[in-house]
Amino acid sequence: MLWMVRIDFVFIILSAAGLAGCGASSTPVARDPTQEPWYRDLTGQLTGLNRDAQEAFREGKADRASELILQGAPLAKRLLDVPRPATAAMEAASDLDDLYGRMLLSNRHYGWARLQFQKNLARWKSWTPQTAESERRLKQATDAIAECDRSMH
Repeated sequence: MLWMVRIDFVFIILSAAGLAGCGASSTPVARDPTQEPWYRDLTGQLTGLNRDAQEAFREGKADRASELILQGAPLAKRLLDVPRPATAAMEAASDLDDLYGRMLLSNRHYGWARLQFQKNLARWKSWTPQTAESERRLKQATDAIAECDRSMH
């Protein structure tokens, strides 16, 4: 009879230990950085820099466009360094690389321009889910690479 009491006691101890492990986890839940205010603000800043740089380039102010692209590069890097970048951030980084590639192409730096366009090709080729916009951007990068290749020969 004593052994039954001990088995019941052991069962109670093991059950209590098991239930103690079912409590709330002390590991903090990882937050999605793309939902943070800083991420949206940074995306907006990069989008604004892109718009200003494109306007400067269209107006023939290449030095100003170059300055804006240089300002945007670290913003793009920070936006893309998160585990799953937001679509708007990916598009803003893509726009920056596309403009830089077009500037390099206009200066006959074909190899460097091609590198910028290849970044966009890789970006949009592996983007999921594929959308009409990601397919448009993929075609734009493919066409730009082809233009570089034609210009090099």
